[in-house]
Amino acid sequence: MLHFDCDYMEGAHPEVMRRLLETNLEQTPGYGCDSHTERARKLIRQACDATQAEIHLLVGGTQTNATVIDGLLRRHEGVLSAASGHINVHEAGAIEASGHKVLTLPSYDGKVRASEVEAFIDGFYRDETWPHMVAPGMLYISHPTEFGTLYSLDEMEALHAVCQRHGIPLYLDGARLGYGLAADGNTLSLPDIARLCEVFYIGGTKVGTLFGEAVVIPRPELLPHFFTLVKQHGALLAKGRLLGIQFETLFTDGLYRQIARQAIRTAMKLKKALLAKGYRCYIDSPTNQQFFVLPNREIDRLNQYATFELWGARGEEESVVRFVTSWATTDEQIDALIARL
Repeated sequence: MLHFDCDYMEGAHPEVMRRLLETNLEQTPGYGCDSHTERARKLIRQACDATQAEIHLLVGGTQTNATVIDGLLRRHEGVLSAASGHINVHEAGAIEASGHKVLTLPSYDGKVRASEVEAFIDGFYRDETWPHMVAPGMLYISHPTEFGTLYSLDEMEALHAVCQRHGIPLYLDGARLGYGLAADGNTLSLPDIARLCEVFYIGGTKVGTLFGEAVVIPRPELLPHFFTLVKQHGALLAKGRLLGIQFETLFTDGLYRQIARQAIRTAMKLKKALLAKGYRCYIDSPTNQQFFVLPNREIDRLNQYATFELWGARGEEESVVRFVTSWATTDEQIDALIARL
């Protein structure tokens, strides 16, 4: 059986596993106070060209989003997000459980537009009853989006400008950031993101680690007690070096970008084959998530040989499906799937 359900079905990249095994019997302080974590922080600062940034290593993506958003917002504020945003759809109300409302914006293939962020905030404060309502306190985006689409540098500059005008922070969910950075046509770099976002994170769980996300805070004064918030949210690992070693490995000799590129290359190979077979692309994604419209009979037939996700409800005759590659996807796996089309 072939598996294209998601990008965290495998364990970790072999080099990450090798380093974890090599250091297994080391005795180090806990909670990220070890030398491996400190070196990981140094390497990430260098990659982001953000020498003053504070780096925190958290366990998973949902804990990261909930902790960062809770830290940035005041009690009466909510977070602006695309209606399709991960925090609005696939995090089981984690943000609302922390006492903050998700304020939705129209989604354009997963992205939000600066003009509509501006219009929402302006419209909110034109309403004389706004003190009775949840105020827009920050903007959440992801890169890539839930649909594998990418923000351009110009789009990010525009979102940053709107947030600056209204005095709210811009936060980027980077669960699949490696695949965004490695995609053909991407115009954003880590230094760009560090310059334009108040907080963002570099995903490890989906890009080569067993678990873990690296939160980057270019201006640490925005979240002065973030370590304590991490612990409150259950996202602090006692054996913190296990996170440090993994990110230390990913950011040594360009491994993070290298393994992300493997996922892009295999995804593009699959995309080309699906198009050649006459299947219709649902969203033109340049990343490791590929969305196609397939007849239901073809979906049922392929399910005998491969697993992949229905994207939304099953249609009467055809449905949208998602194929996801990862850093571990091989040409042999792609060829085997193509042979079954």
